[in-house]
Amino acid sequence: MKHILVTGGAGYIGSHTIIELLQNNYKVTVVDNLSNSSRQSLRRVEKLTGKKVDLVVMDVRDYAKLSKLFKQSFFDGVIHFAGLKAVGESVARPLDYYDNNITSTLVLTKIMQQFNVRQLVFSSSATVYGNPKSIPIPETETIKPTNPYGQTKAMIEQILTDLSRTNQDWRITLLRYFNPIGADSSGQIGEDPQGIPNNLMPSVSQAAVGKLPLVKVFGNDYDTPDGTGVRDYIHVVDLAKGHLAAINRPAEKNKVLVYNLGTGVGYSVMEVIATFEQVSGRKIPYKIYPRRPGDIATCYADPTKAENELGWRTTKSLADACEDTWRWQSLNPNGYN
Repeated sequence: MKHILVTGGAGYIGSHTIIELLQNNYKVTVVDNLSNSSRQSLRRVEKLTGKKVDLVVMDVRDYAKLSKLFKQSFFDGVIHFAGLKAVGESVARPLDYYDNNITSTLVLTKIMQQFNVRQLVFSSSATVYGNPKSIPIPETETIKPTNPYGQTKAMIEQILTDLSRTNQDWRITLLRYFNPIGADSSGQIGEDPQGIPNNLMPSVSQAAVGKLPLVKVFGNDYDTPDGTGVRDYIHVVDLAKGHLAAINRPAEKNKVLVYNLGTGVGYSVMEVIATFEQVSGRKIPYKIYPRRPGDIATCYADPTKAENELGWRTTKSLADACEDTWRWQSLNPNGYN
C-alpha cells in the first residue's frame, strides 16, 4: 500500500481528494495547520470511507516539525495543497501570500529531497495565465498572472521546474485547475470558508440558506454575453479524481508534467446563480458591485491534454455541482461548526 502525504488535506479540495485516495487503497497522512479548515472534515472522510486518516497539525513552513515527520514515516509521494488561495485577499495582503505559499513549498521540497521522496503533485491554478490571449486556454498559453496569488503559483511552478533538473529521479506534476465548486454527494463534506466567502458558489449557497443577505456580483460590464465574469466551474469530485490520476501516472523521471483540470466550458456568474435557483427552488438575492482588482473577463480550460495523457475527464455538470452544494449547505448551514 502506497503512503501519500497530503499537505492542506483538511481543506475543501484536499478532503475530497483523500476520499479518492482511500477508496483506491492508498494510505494517507495529512499535514494541516487548520487555519482555514477543520479537523471535522477528516473525521467525516473516515466515516464515509471506513478508513483511517492520520492528521498532524502543523504549519508546512515549520522545518523542524516537518523533518521529524519524514523521519518517522516513509512517503511514496506528496500532494501539496497547503497555501492561501483568495485572489482579492492576495491583492490586499501580498506579503502574507508570498511568505505562506512560497516558503511552505521551499521547506517541503528541501525535506523531500533530504529524505529521497521524489514524486510531487502540486496544486497550481489557472490564475497563472492572467488575461489569456486564447480561449479555451491550453497549457502552452503564456504565463502572466495579474495578482499576487497567481504570481505565487507561477513562481512555485518555476521553482519546481528548476528543481526537477537537479536530480533525474524527480517526478513532478503541476495541476492548473480552474474554479472548484460542488461537494460530496453525501452532503457530509463540502466548502466551508471562514468568514465572508471569497468564492462565488459558497456565497450563493449561503445566501440561499439566509446566512448571507445577498451575493455580491463583482462587475457586470465585462465583454461577456451578460456582462458578468465567465469561468470554468469544475465539480470538486472531478477535480479530486484528477489528482488521483496524477498520482497513479507519475511523471517520467527528470520531467515536469503540466495539466489543466477544467471542463472546457465557461459559465457566467448570472448563469451560476440561475442554475442554483433552479435546483434549490430558492430565489438568490444579489447586488452588482464594481470589478475587483486582478479579475479578468473570461477564463476556461482546454482540458485535452489531461484527457489524452492522464485518461481523465470531467463527468459532472454545473447542475450536479449546484445540487451537491445545496445538499451540503442545507445539511450544514453553519459548515462544520
